[in-house]
Amino acid sequence: MTRVSRDFSKTMPKEAFAAVSADVIFASSRFPNYKIGFNNQIIDGKDDRKTLSMKEVVARETAILLEQQKRLSVRDLANKFEKGLAAAAKLSEEARLREAVSLEKHVILKKLRDALEALKGRVAGRNKDDVEEAIAMVEALAVKLTQREGELIQEKGEVKRLANFLKQASEDAKKLVEEERAFARAEIESARAAVQRVEEALQEHETMSRASGKQDLEELMKEVQEARRIKMLHQPSKVMDMEYELSALRSQLAEKSKRALHLQKELAVCKSGEKNPLLYELDGPEALGSILRILPSSDNAPEISEFSVQWYRLSSDGGKKVLISGATKQVYAPEPFDVGRILQADIFSEGQHIMLSTTGPIEPAPGLGSYVEALVRKHDTAFNVIISQMSGVDHISESIHVLHVGKMRMKLTKGKTTVAKEYYSSSMQLCGVRGGGNAAPQALFWQIKNGTSFVLAFESERERNAAIMLARRFAYDCNIILAGPDDRSLSSTAQ
Repeated sequence: MTRVSRDFSKTMPKEAFAAVSADVIFASSRFPNYKIGFNNQIIDGKDDRKTLSMKEVVARETAILLEQQKRLSVRDLANKFEKGLAAAAKLSEEARLREAVSLEKHVILKKLRDALEALKGRVAGRNKDDVEEAIAMVEALAVKLTQREGELIQEKGEVKRLANFLKQASEDAKKLVEEERAFARAEIESARAAVQRVEEALQEHETMSRASGKQDLEELMKEVQEARRIKMLHQPSKVMDMEYELSALRSQLAEKSKRALHLQKELAVCKSGEKNPLLYELDGPEALGSILRILPSSDNAPEISEFSVQWYRLSSDGGKKVLISGATKQVYAPEPFDVGRILQADIFSEGQHIMLSTTGPIEPAPGLGSYVEALVRKHDTAFNVIISQMSGVDHISESIHVLHVGKMRMKLTKGKTTVAKEYYSSSMQLCGVRGGGNAAPQALFWQIKNGTSFVLAFESERERNAAIMLARRFAYDCNIILAGPDDRSLSSTAQ
């Protein structure tokens, strides 16, 4: 199906302007410096003084003081360097102690080896073997001690380099702190002078404001009254013009959509190559919120009321065909379940079967999705309705009721009286009215449980479709599939 885009653009006629004479003398060689002020007033640029307001002066001086405060944080950097230098000195002392202990270990190992050598010459047999094994162990321990000493020497060198680096960095940081401290003192004095100037300017401004405040207030009240008067004079006419223009555009769009739909049907008939054209056709916009009618396409067509009609839903690819329970009239108002699906009407007569279908899937209503998403955020949404039927019996009273669609239940009230209230359950049914003439797009069928049902008429098609989509959304959040008769299988696949 070809979509008709809303193109509200208009081609403006070109106006011919007369050429300016060469003898004209302008007062200036450039355009005047005008500005648009409050309430679309024209202000001459010459009157614009290049002075800063008190608020801007205070903000600028505050930013300068904050920058000065950040510069004073160098002292923290110096403290960190001093802590690092102390840690390096501690590591150096620990390395010196380790070196002394290592030297003592070498002396002890040498004395132990000499004692074992002397003992080796005085023993024989098995004891001599034990002494040799002990000597080998002492030599291995001496080798490991030597390796450990090499590692300690390397660590000592690294510690010394780190200590020298931190010492130099600490000295540099101290110099930097002193420089920044002197610079900060100078800037603090400058900031104090700036604050004093600001305070003097504020005092002067307050003095001038008290003197001219009353006069400015009276002038401002006069300007506000004049602006209100101009708004009351011009705004209604602008709104009225816009409403007329919007109404005309809507009527033009409806005519173009109807024409495009008619051309699509003719094109489908030409492509099918049928010699005998159909006696009936579907009339009406193929979109949510409209109504489809079966009308005769020729004068020779029999009266449609003599035949039986059944409406079906088809997937967009023409696959699965689902019967719409209760849709047996020659009119049908699409509901949110029908969006994205093709509708088909089967007409049965004496030995004759006629099938009519939409040229494409049913289109969604513009803006309905965003409207429903805004309502989902609310805990409860109220719609004004009128009860048309109650449990299959026509309801004569046309008093206003309120349908509450909540996250856990639905409730129908009249003032402070509750007419019906039920939590979402598998026995509840909710769908559009199938049939019902011109009011079908604004009505829905709500069955609370077996034997208790309502037919409710809304103020507009948008509210009816929003109520159906909102209730099904909340029911699905409660693990309940809320649909009409024979629609639950289709609802499960759609969800």
